[in-house]
Amino acid sequence: MGFTIGGSRGTREFRTGARRRGRMSECTAVAEYTGLWGWDAVPGARAAGPARDCSCGDRECAAPGAHPLSGAPLVPAGATLDEATEAWADYPGAAVLLPAGRTFDLIEVAEEAGRRALVRLERMGLPLGPVTTTPDGRAQFFVAAGAAAELPQLLYRMGWDDADLDLRALGEGSFLTAPPSDHAGLGPVAWLRPPALDTAGCPPQARLLLGTLAYICHRFRR
Repeated sequence: MGFTIGGSRGTREFRTGARRRGRMSECTAVAEYTGLWGWDAVPGARAAGPARDCSCGDRECAAPGAHPLSGAPLVPAGATLDEATEAWADYPGAAVLLPAGRTFDLIEVAEEAGRRALVRLERMGLPLGPVTTTPDGRAQFFVAAGAAAELPQLLYRMGWDDADLDLRALGEGSFLTAPPSDHAGLGPVAWLRPPALDTAGCPPQARLLLGTLAYICHRFRR
């Protein structure tokens, strides 16, 4: 059976048992992100069906299944399971989105380049934060907030400013679809490197990873 997610209970079509199980799974994930890792979370739209129709109900949605739901509450860092359950009660089935630009920014590259870079970074013994992979073939590295604004200057200082790199930074105003939520109707997001207590709340500065990421992206495109 299909589903829609919106602000009215009458627009949701879920089987009762599946809804209850799904809600608890979502709430547990939200409570982990907020309470254990110290990240904010917000209910997000989902897309379903061959046409990837967005659950927000907008037929002209520019980002189906990949944006916060209108009017959905922010679940702040530190929220408990009870608080997450209460916040998610009106949005069963919603994707879990994490806002960038607060605790972290993201550096996004092609998944294969990201996998190769991660191996090299681990061998170098550099501090690393979480890394996700998306169903559309991207890898997203958690870095300290502010990286998106600093990226052009950092690339310039490293001599990569004029290179054709498949690399970008996501900061304030951007949202990460958190595992195991579905992203844009394409499939679930997964951890390539899961969060850990020592880095989740304080991911590394982008400059520590950027040289390796830029180099691998350059080699990968060639």
